Amino acid sequence: MTTNNPTLDLSDTIAQDLPYLRRYARALTGSQRTGDNYAAATLEAILQEPSIFQRDAEPKVALFNAFHRIWSTAGAPTADTEDPRTRMESAALDHMAGLTSNTREALLLSTIEGFSFENVGKIMGIDASEASGLVDIAIAEMERSMAGKVMIIEDEAIIAMDIHSIVSEMGHQITGIARTRSSAVDLGAKDKPDLILADIQLADNSSGIDAVNDILGQFGDIPVIFITAFPERLLTGDKPEPAFMIAKPYSEEQVRSAVSQAMFFASTESLKEA
Repeated sequence: MTTNNPTLDLSDTIAQDLPYLRRYARALTGSQRTGDNYAAATLEAILQEPSIFQRDAEPKVALFNAFHRIWSTAGAPTADTEDPRTRMESAALDHMAGLTSNTREALLLSTIEGFSFENVGKIMGIDASEASGLVDIAIAEMERSMAGKVMIIEDEAIIAMDIHSIVSEMGHQITGIARTRSSAVDLGAKDKPDLILADIQLADNSSGIDAVNDILGQFGDIPVIFITAFPERLLTGDKPEPAFMIAKPYSEEQVRSAVSQAMFFASTESLKEA
């Protein structure tokens, strides 16, 4: 005898898209902790009131739409300015509040999560043309907001030079390209970066995650973007995960968006491999 359980069916539907919701929430807030809290609040709301999950929409669109409702209802997130772990995050959130409303949401949904403008509109409750316009505004506002020094940790020469070109054209200075953990640590010691872009598997089989943690151990909080062909290693939910992650193959728009987002935030939680 088969028993149909709508709650279990809904949980199964959501589960496959949950890692991407966490990624989006973290990039939106610049924090693993805050982003995960918003994702968890979304799941709790769906379980308590299943009607907020639009069954007639694509499952991923419905999940992100439910998140957007929670996010919009809660208003802009705030951080505890008395806690040194969140003081810099709070400053970034204050900066974010000065941007045109909803632009960062539209930018992340379009470029990082890969939603069409039509689906961005469905998630945010606007039409596709308005979603496209918000993305254009976000790119212009965020690229004007900050320029800095960027380190690239990448062992594939063609990819490294492509990232170098994209980031340089945005107005940032590249401190150098490192292919191994040890060379990345040496490069960081010579010229402290404002942002790190890192692969997780390097030329000598060393770890980009370890390289990043070594550098953060020297300097403390520096925003980090992981660009990797192995996103499943970072989106497990079982260990600390990055606020900013791009899967290979990437697009120029994804890199530009992630760099602009990451430059907004001055704190990154260090990662440890299991």
